[in-house]
Amino acid sequence: MLKDFPFYLGILIVILLLIMLANKIKVAYPILLVLAGLIISFIPGIPVINIEPDLIFFIFLPPLLYEAAWKVSWKELWRWRRIITSFAFVVVFLSALSVALVANYFIPGFSLALGFVLGGIVSPPDAVSAGAILKFVKVPKAISSILEGESLLNDASSLIIFRFAMIAVATEQFLFYKAATSFGWMIIGGVSIGLLIGWVFMKAHKYLPTDNNADIVLSLLTPYIIYLSAEQVHCSGVLAVVSGGLLLSNNRHRFLTSKSRLQGINVWESFCFILNGFVFMLIGLDLPQITRGLEGVSLLSAIGYGIMITLVLIISRILSSYGAVVITMIARNFITVADSKNPGLKAPFILGWTGMRGVVSLAAALSIPVYLNNGNGFPQRNLILFITFIVILLTLLIQGLTLPYFIRKINFTTLDDSLSRDEVYKNIRQELAEYAVNYLKINYSDQVENNAALQHLILKWEQYSNGIEDESIGNELKVIYLDLLNQQRQWLLEKNRSDLNIDESIIRRQMHSLDIEEEKLRFL
Repeated sequence: MLKDFPFYLGILIVILLLIMLANKIKVAYPILLVLAGLIISFIPGIPVINIEPDLIFFIFLPPLLYEAAWKVSWKELWRWRRIITSFAFVVVFLSALSVALVANYFIPGFSLALGFVLGGIVSPPDAVSAGAILKFVKVPKAISSILEGESLLNDASSLIIFRFAMIAVATEQFLFYKAATSFGWMIIGGVSIGLLIGWVFMKAHKYLPTDNNADIVLSLLTPYIIYLSAEQVHCSGVLAVVSGGLLLSNNRHRFLTSKSRLQGINVWESFCFILNGFVFMLIGLDLPQITRGLEGVSLLSAIGYGIMITLVLIISRILSSYGAVVITMIARNFITVADSKNPGLKAPFILGWTGMRGVVSLAAALSIPVYLNNGNGFPQRNLILFITFIVILLTLLIQGLTLPYFIRKINFTTLDDSLSRDEVYKNIRQELAEYAVNYLKINYSDQVENNAALQHLILKWEQYSNGIEDESIGNELKVIYLDLLNQQRQWLLEKNRSDLNIDESIIRRQMHSLDIEEEKLRFL
């Protein structure tokens, strides 16, 4: 391992350069990384990459899911809960079922159980790929919220399908009542363990004498401990990490200082930036190794099977997207739905086309054991691995490269809010500034007349300024200003809870601004 360290260091440099290139040419970086890994793997003398499944499941997956849970808006997740749940569970199951039936019928030697193994592997879309593409184009907030919410849950549902299919292959039987019991325990137990351990860490942050460095280290440990604890009792580690992450994210301002929040954001973004880069590079690097492991089937036939399964996934997701919208339109006549407007043919197509596969599919495929418990080789293992890699590669190339084009061609004005995000942010800031001025004048009225610095502070908010003068303002005014910042945070949280039409990311942007304001006080 040590002798290959210069190679991995070089790979990291290549990843950084490719991501910078991707941002320059406005292409999703997972596409460039997979292609670059594939090209590098054919260079003579390059070390052979053998990816350990535990490396991805335990090292890569928990922090990536945890960071995604911190970024997602709980309010938006709850608002679009029905369609998110449909995509994360129903659409994933329908995709897995479609793959299972097609594989069983068209691929020689594929039983229905093996088809579900393959279906469970390739059914969940990858959130990183979609997010990397969507940052270059403008889509309605509703679509991005649905995709973010789906990405948190579809990994869990697909892995549950995968596990049950693996049991069916190993035992050559499927007992429904046992599967139903295990399914319930994996979901309920996973969520419960995630919330419990998340609550413990929340109290540890709040009551232990931690500083910002300790807070960040604790946050890095949290997803790993949650995931390992859930997996040890055969629950869904994915759902546990997501549940714990959502709990801690929604209460971040109750137990973390402004400095911990600011530094934590930077650390986590850099950490996940490296993890994502390595994972997609490893996908390309390992493809030739998988190709050499094919036995009993020609390379051309295997490629054909991969293309067939890719088409099945694309078509089934698009059809499911339109089906979900139809059901929502019918359901609005009986229950309250998040958005009663008819999205037409535009939004379902984009939701259906954002089906790039990635990290979870790779990890699940690699976790297939070489041998069964009875000593026999796992049937069709290498072909399943190869098809998975083809699906990842083709969905990244076909859907990943064309998604920006379709989004630009589709006019989403009918789905957009009447005000732009910048206009909403400006209005929120103006309301917040007015609240700040009124709070200071009411609660510190006896000090306003005689305190020039306090007058300046009031003037600052009256003019919607972004900073304060770089001069000492005294401890007394610092106390007042800290009190004001805390009151503003409470106002923003209440505004977020009471107004369901406000995008929570705008509130978080203003919260981030208040954290910066508080940090400035340390140097005044």
